[in-house]
Amino acid sequence: MTLFQNTDDDETELSSGALEDAPMSMGDPITAAATMSVIYSWYNFYVKGDKETGIFVGLWAPTLLGAASYLQQKEMYSKLKEGFSFGR
Repeated sequence: MTLFQNTDDDETELSSGALEDAPMSMGDPITAAATMSVIYSWYNFYVKGDKETGIFVGLWAPTLLGAASYLQQKEMYSKLKEGFSFGR
């Protein structure tokens, strides 16, 4: 068996516990906030008729997602500098 081969047992083991054991990253709450800003933007734009506020709030989403991307890349870079541990 080589390093990159997966057997059927490995796949079921990874799929069953991988999501439950994965820690929440900084991007998860920020992604939720970006989604809420889009919904609030639509509300302002279409329901209240305040187009300027709707556009302003709509620009929060890409800003938040850009910040989340930066934080995730910074976290990956720090882990790369520390070195990888393979469950030992």
